[in-house]
Amino acid sequence: MKRLIALALSTTALAAPASAQFVEEARLGVMQHNVCILDCKNADKEDGPNIEAELVFASPDFLSILASPRPYIMGSFNTAGDTNFGGFGLMWNWDFAEGWSLEPSLGYVIHDGANESPFPQGDPRSDAFARENIYFGSDDLFRSGLALNRDLTETVGVQVLYEHLSHGQILGDGRNQGVDNIGVRAYFRFGQ
Repeated sequence: MKRLIALALSTTALAAPASAQFVEEARLGVMQHNVCILDCKNADKEDGPNIEAELVFASPDFLSILASPRPYIMGSFNTAGDTNFGGFGLMWNWDFAEGWSLEPSLGYVIHDGANESPFPQGDPRSDAFARENIYFGSDDLFRSGLALNRDLTETVGVQVLYEHLSHGQILGDGRNQGVDNIGVRAYFRFGQ
């Protein structure tokens, strides 16, 4: 799995146009981990906040067929000792007013949370474990997100971000409890 991530990052680095600024943005923020959005039955199992960092790269020319999304790599550390995750993906940015934009994203992450109970069914410890842990069902998860961005200056801005992690019965099977996070991050643009 680590080789796959290294390969994807290397490919992104090689595909970036030589004339463009390679790293366009750095982001840092705080996310409330495991919030209740639509399905609230697992929203009380893990706590937060998560400290999240992200690097956003220039869109390589070959991605113009997909409306020129920008590649990113990211990491999220849970301060309560629950699920941490990291990965990569693509994000699009659509300006809708002066200094305002929407940013949908789709990516892939790996995590260190639980996929299933380490205790056999019927063991009382299994029930206690299930009450405190999300069962992701796979080490590999999709990360989908939507951010509302506000530029404060040409080089600094803030965003409100929603992200959802789940394997969607595509990257795994069985348990798929997933997790929703929401938070605020600052972004810093380079080369402006």
